[in-house]
Amino acid sequence: MKAVYYEKFQGSIDVREVVNPTVSDDSVIVKVGATGLCRSDWHGWMGHDPDIVLPHVPGHELAGEISEIGSGIKNFTVGNRVTVPFVSGCGHCTECNSGNHQICDHQFQPGFTAWGSFAEFVEIKYADVNLVRLPDEIDFVTAASLGCRFITSFRAVIDQGKVSAGEWVAVHGCGGVGLSAINIAAGAGANVIAIDIDDKKLKLAKKMGAIITINANFVENIAQKIIDKTGRGVHVSIDALGSQETCFNSIACLRKRGRHIQVGLTTGDHQHPKIPMDKVVAYELKIIGSHGMQSFRYEAVFEMIKTGKVQPRLMLGKTISLEEVPKALANMDSFENLGITVINCIR
Repeated sequence: MKAVYYEKFQGSIDVREVVNPTVSDDSVIVKVGATGLCRSDWHGWMGHDPDIVLPHVPGHELAGEISEIGSGIKNFTVGNRVTVPFVSGCGHCTECNSGNHQICDHQFQPGFTAWGSFAEFVEIKYADVNLVRLPDEIDFVTAASLGCRFITSFRAVIDQGKVSAGEWVAVHGCGGVGLSAINIAAGAGANVIAIDIDDKKLKLAKKMGAIITINANFVENIAQKIIDKTGRGVHVSIDALGSQETCFNSIACLRKRGRHIQVGLTTGDHQHPKIPMDKVVAYELKIIGSHGMQSFRYEAVFEMIKTGKVQPRLMLGKTISLEEVPKALANMDSFENLGITVINCIR
């Protein structure tokens, strides 16, 4: 099969013929219809993820059709249209038994713990536990755009942040995760403030539901600006980027008893950000991590899409071919992409 492939972290990326994946008892093979290009894939290529074993095929935001099933698969058949969370639970460990597959002790992550979806075919392990059937109304490109970004943001905003109508929500960083969080929070009835350094992204943030936008390039004290805009600070603040600065600002802009949700990955020099702990104590703030989402929660996302409360298609920046991936992946840290890029494997 044809796949995007690299043999060295930060090394050359190319498209080549590789061996097709083989099915195991608890897995299925999915013929990839579309797959999202995510900054997490860039982190993997940079060598920031310890689970990746070289050589590697990246890609984790996928949708497609099952082409082969393992002998132990009971819930799916060949031909089913499916997607899958980027964190897949084993279904047997303590965390999975408690319903928290997104932090499984033995998790499977296509594109990280195994070869991923920047290919014609991909194997999905623990398939009965994690695969999600796609409604007829959702095509492969839309499903792939949900990927890890929209799905991760849904859990961050709804399940972890518990955002409700009328609350103030700040979203720091308007990449795929941030734009998703804005759309979901607005769909839940919140008043959303979007913060970024790019006016084009802030314009898109308004389209996604933000009522206030702030260009951080022109504001000396972001947290104070947000407090001034809201009177007391926000109820929920989401760091959707994962930098020292965005993490600090996200916590510092909260009102008393506010909730900070860390969903952006902090890596490298940003791994251990400074925290205004004096304010955390004095204001009784909550600091909450959010990582992926369970397959059984997809139905709630699909319902919000069907009713028009959220519109992930608005975030779609462009579709590209598999051959265009190497250049696009290597350039992801430039932050030039507006919206989500999806590799359309069937166009």
